[in-house]
Amino acid sequence: MAKNISNRKPNVKNLRSHSLIKTKKKQGINLQVVRLENGQRVRISARELRAIKKDQKVEA
Repeated sequence: MAKNISNRKPNVKNLRSHSLIKTKKKQGINLQVVRLENGQRVRISARELRAIKKDQKVEA
């Protein structure tokens, strides 16, 4: 079972119709299941995963 370690929350926005009725809509984040080096599976956002890969590339 993957553990959710991301602290990010979904975005909330208003949808406006032509009659100006507003409806709340939740836009979820892009969570990806990733296996760490110790074999543990975690769920992190795609943005965080991209930043981690970028940092590893710079260190190497």
